[in-house]
Amino acid sequence: MALGPTGTNIKDKLTRAFQPQLLDVIDESHLHAGHAGSHPDGESHFRVKIVSEAFAGKSRVDMHRMVNAALADELKSRVHALAIQASEPK
Repeated sequence: MALGPTGTNIKDKLTRAFQPQLLDVIDESHLHAGHAGSHPDGESHFRVKIVSEAFAGKSRVDMHRMVNAALADELKSRVHALAIQASEPK
């Protein structure tokens, strides 16, 4: 499934902030249609899988805080839910 404008913006922001070795941004909005926070045109629920050197030595909580900070504007407006799988390279 191709990303819309919000998903593309998320991908661009995370790429700029973390220069990840791996980044998958998945729009899961269709799984939440009709639920609280969903938008009729989607782009409200996302899953992010990101691997970056920027996370080296960080706790899972700190990695999530870093991602949330990078996407603060989206989380305040359009994005209702963001599932994060973040790690440093192995």
